[in-house]
Amino acid sequence: MKLRLLSLYPDQMNIYADRGNIIFFQQRCNWRGIEFEVTRCGMGESFDPGDFDLIYMGGGQDRDQKVVASDLVASKRESLRSAKDDGAVILAVCGGYQLLGSSYQLEEEVIEGLGLVDLKTVREPGPRLIGAVAIEVELDGSTRTVAGFENHGGRTYLGTAASPLGKVIAGHGNNGSDDFEGVHEDNLFGTYLHGPLLPKNAWLADHLIGLALEHHHGAGVDLEPLDDTFESAAHETARAAALSGR
Repeated sequence: MKLRLLSLYPDQMNIYADRGNIIFFQQRCNWRGIEFEVTRCGMGESFDPGDFDLIYMGGGQDRDQKVVASDLVASKRESLRSAKDDGAVILAVCGGYQLLGSSYQLEEEVIEGLGLVDLKTVREPGPRLIGAVAIEVELDGSTRTVAGFENHGGRTYLGTAASPLGKVIAGHGNNGSDDFEGVHEDNLFGTYLHGPLLPKNAWLADHLIGLALEHHHGAGVDLEPLDDTFESAAHETARAAALSGR
């Protein structure tokens, strides 16, 4: 089997070690004998949506995010929409997550987003939303915990057509007020959780790998179980850190 991953703006959107998510995907595929192919796509570059099973974008500094936003709309929006409609997996973290929506606010400027999901990000009075965070997520009929770290000045609000990735157990989440975190629509996932996200939540990485392989090879893909002793310990440590600050 083979998994084809597209990494969007790996040089600009890699704050808080977000590139570690790609390394984690790759290692879990390697352990299972699954071929893993990474393609980088940066400023001014386009891509064929049919060539990829999983599309990933991390977070970045405000100045980088602003530049990336205009390039996304100009050179990649239609391909991303086609990939989403075709069932490819999309994972976007923090700044990448904000760019999935209709717009986000940077100081007094409102910047156009991709419009792939019904959400927008605004600036409101108050401190940045920083710290350990844990959320409850329902996927495949079961409830699991996702734990990580958040640091964002923007407040994201989901529209009526959007569903959250999870419910906040501890931490701030999308905006610090409605107890929602992230967004989930079909095979699209957006979240504020850094740290990086996936090494602390191996089960979520496997869920995304499974979806991506089904996109490429069809339904019925079964992933070989792995010894996740260290990964489970990392998850419990991140979860405990969030709950201790609740």
